[in-house]
Amino acid sequence: MFFPETYQGALLLMILTMLCWGSWANTLKLCTGYRFQLFYWDYAIGLAAGTVFWGLTVGSHGQAGTPFLSDIAQASAASILFAFLGGVIFNIANLLLVAAIDVAGLAVAFPVGIGLALIVGAVSSYLVRPAGNPLLLFGGVALVTVAILFDAAAYRRREAKAKAATTRGIVLSLVAGVLMGTFYPLVAASLRGAKGVPAVGPYAVALFFAFGVLLSTVPANLLLMAKPLDGKPPVKGAGYWPAPLRWHFAGLLGGGIWPAVSYSIGQGATMVSACWGVFVWREFAGAPRVARRYLLYMFIFFALGLVAVALAPLY
Repeated sequence: MFFPETYQGALLLMILTMLCWGSWANTLKLCTGYRFQLFYWDYAIGLAAGTVFWGLTVGSHGQAGTPFLSDIAQASAASILFAFLGGVIFNIANLLLVAAIDVAGLAVAFPVGIGLALIVGAVSSYLVRPAGNPLLLFGGVALVTVAILFDAAAYRRREAKAKAATTRGIVLSLVAGVLMGTFYPLVAASLRGAKGVPAVGPYAVALFFAFGVLLSTVPANLLLMAKPLDGKPPVKGAGYWPAPLRWHFAGLLGGGIWPAVSYSIGQGATMVSACWGVFVWREFAGAPRVARRYLLYMFIFFALGLVAVALAPLY
């Protein structure tokens, strides 16, 4: 299978991962008028299809590791279960995050949700296995917390006349963040394999993870269709088929470009998505000046916090 052989190559792939994770939600924004629950069917299918495609191509060629299909065959039950459960937890978190994007926009849902996921993931990892510089780690966590508070304050200023929607958007983002911060340790456990069994490669783990996403989408998304969290009427499945082909393609593309992330640098996707929301989709156009000032503070504090957390293991 393909692995980057140099640090520069690995760094390039991590940056590409960050850009993809921060940009996939734009495919939802392209489907104006398409309920996110219907969009999500295509997204889940696209994610599963993407893992199969990459596994059969770059995951099956090269000198490193075990080829994709052989890796699947030798995977232990523990590795499969950990990756599958990671996919289920991620999927529930992601569904709530998409609902938050639908309510509050990219510039709010991602910084609040994924920022909280960074906090949960960093703190829980340190408590389980203390490593790295605690001053940098917890200092970075504190800076990210301040960034989340500034982003929530900016959103409240923007939606000063719609308190119910404001509260709903922030709560959805927070719950999504807590869940999003817990899925990655399961994926890491899957990659380690089991005693006496070779470690499973990332392409096979991504496939088991995608199966968890795809299978859990059926009950979870049907529930959200019947009882939407965005305050809108229930979603009818019949609306899926008449949707324009470009909307279905956008959903498939959104799932296909979601790669298995490098959890440290991948958190930079939050800033990528916030930039899309603020500068491209202009989600804060017409907002009070104080709201735009809070957004600037959010960008500064989040960037500083992300750098501190990323440097903590090195010092």
